[in-house]
Amino acid sequence: MFSASPKLLCPYSFSFTKYPNYQLPFSPKIRFLYPHKPLIRCARKGSKRTGKSRYPSEKKKLKSIQQTQTDIDKFKGFWRLFKLGVPIDRDAGKDFLDVSDALLEEVAKVLEFPVASMLPPEAFTVLRKSFDARKSQKEPKFVYTVEMDVDKLLNLEPRTWDFISRLEPKIGVIEHTPHEKVIGDLINIIHNNKKLNQDKVKGENGHTSSLNSYKLPSTKKAKIAVVGSGPSGLFAALVLAEFGVDVTLIERGQPVEKRGRDIGALVVRRILQTESNFCFGEGGAGTWSDGKLVTRIGRNSGSVLSVMKTLVRFGAPESILVDGKPHLGTDRLIPLLRNFRQHLQDLGCQCHFSVTVTVYVNVTTVSDSLFGSRVDDLIVENGHVVGVNVSDSSGRLGFSSEKLGFDAVVLAVGHSARDVYQMLLSHNTELVPKDFAVGLRIEHPQESINIIQYSKLANEVRSGRGKIPVADYKVVEYVKREDNNDTPQRSCYSFCMCPGGQVVVTSIDASELCINGMSFSRRASKWANAALAVTVSPKDFNDLGFHGPLAGVDFQREFEQRAAIMGGGNFVVPVQNVKDFMDNKLSASNIPSSSYRLGVKAANLHELFPVHITEALQHSIMAFDQELPGFISNDALLHGVETRTSSPVQIPRNPDTFESMSLRGLYPVGEGAGYAGGIVSAAVDGMYAGFALAKSLDLYKADDIESLFGRTQSSGFNKY
Repeated sequence: MFSASPKLLCPYSFSFTKYPNYQLPFSPKIRFLYPHKPLIRCARKGSKRTGKSRYPSEKKKLKSIQQTQTDIDKFKGFWRLFKLGVPIDRDAGKDFLDVSDALLEEVAKVLEFPVASMLPPEAFTVLRKSFDARKSQKEPKFVYTVEMDVDKLLNLEPRTWDFISRLEPKIGVIEHTPHEKVIGDLINIIHNNKKLNQDKVKGENGHTSSLNSYKLPSTKKAKIAVVGSGPSGLFAALVLAEFGVDVTLIERGQPVEKRGRDIGALVVRRILQTESNFCFGEGGAGTWSDGKLVTRIGRNSGSVLSVMKTLVRFGAPESILVDGKPHLGTDRLIPLLRNFRQHLQDLGCQCHFSVTVTVYVNVTTVSDSLFGSRVDDLIVENGHVVGVNVSDSSGRLGFSSEKLGFDAVVLAVGHSARDVYQMLLSHNTELVPKDFAVGLRIEHPQESINIIQYSKLANEVRSGRGKIPVADYKVVEYVKREDNNDTPQRSCYSFCMCPGGQVVVTSIDASELCINGMSFSRRASKWANAALAVTVSPKDFNDLGFHGPLAGVDFQREFEQRAAIMGGGNFVVPVQNVKDFMDNKLSASNIPSSSYRLGVKAANLHELFPVHITEALQHSIMAFDQELPGFISNDALLHGVETRTSSPVQIPRNPDTFESMSLRGLYPVGEGAGYAGGIVSAAVDGMYAGFALAKSLDLYKADDIESLFGRTQSSGFNKY
């Protein structure tokens, strides 16, 4: 997949001549890691990686192709054509996802077919479309991945036979598959698996048994609590409910309708609801974020495709299946979540195989059962979770505490549920501090980013309604202190880049200040923002005197409290002009406008972080400006502080069963457990946990979970 924005993969040396006044005091102490040797060994121009220098993904593809090379039937199955570039002036634009005449011309070049207009569009399907405006390209273009149905093509145009006979597989350019890879949405996958199981259960008369005859626990129907209604919790609950498990979904926050009003009260009247805000509530923290669906766990994997198609089933546009950088936006997530909720409600009253979604506190709608119920404690007997102790976090249901019994608990809380971490420690549950990143959020006028990335094409953006996508960027830089060999390598990278977005407050405590970025589906705001985050490790926590499993949480809280004090309280954000940050001087009269609605205050952000983090930020911003000229400008504004890029804690679990290694019956999943880093990876993690639990209950007969999606995933989602 190509990106319109550059990504600095290898550190390099740069000159300060462009900004001679930036005499950074730390320059002798910090250097690029291996300034003359790239971290990733790249092949010379015109050469190919061979042997051990090949990437693992290349080795896997090559092995697969070599195994099928001898017996490949070129006239059956499908050919996948990659890197088909259509110039922008010949393409209908970012929202056009069909096969155009210009795209057929690119296909004809690969096939060496002389007349592109004779190729039937019906034989081709667009699988991926992205926009490539990199400066290294001769001209900006849309880049396609297309699948060619050989049977259909030969039926419609038999004269292509000779040209197909000359095709040869080439990794990343043209590949052959004997069968179409059909991945349905999650609900269809479960239903199809049930049908297969049903066909295997024959009575004495040879007839298939009914759906109600599936093997369930011999004594009673399993009762499972899913704590948290973010992506991981929703997908875990969906899998279990579809398999007939008695599911109770418990959420401390509010449904999206009420949550939207609570967030409005925060950003307009500074009224913070500690249990219903940007972090807590239906959909999780991603609902009022950017709605990005990009992921690093394999965009073309069956599990990811299943999640994407499930989102489409509940209301997401089908374009997310093709778009190279799929994005929903908060405005689309809200109705999608309502549809998801309604489906869970329907499972409790309409399914033929006795699936129920437990109604909490004896109310009659799922919306009442889901929300305003906080898990305060686990009920543990003989090292096994047997229930939860919940309280009314909304004040609406009128009870202080109640105990509920369950056979297992899926813990799908987000990375901001700090009280849950403390509660787990009280049960001697193993928690491990993990690396994450902290930093500042930088904001530019969106027009500036459009010009930096697109040059003369910037006027084609048109507030999100133009021919090309609103410009974004993704950059990373690696640095290491030269005078201390024990200091680990750090990276500073852009995170959660929100083109056409706004900066928002994500605090869960009025004494702390934490920010994030969000955007709506059109990305029509006049600002672009992104976090510039520096990696930190347990060594950094220890250096500030924070130790133990929750050292990372204490580390976060320290800087959130500092930022609140620097801003003067009342959720006012401390800011600094980027040029002033580089020169280490207070921004006084030259503060550019900000999208942040609760007010900003000039501050010297050098007083926020330890010096090594500040220096890494300065050094990296300089490097980013070398790659994106204009990144350092009078209109660029830094906001403090962003600390919740990912969970500071990981809860060790069995990689096959997803069960906690230290507390039986507890299944930690998603971002809060340290196993995901975004909407898609969290959803996949919750989905796999649901399948693992269903398998332990003997509710389906597949040999392994991975076979449902055609993907190897035996070790869990420890990376995202």
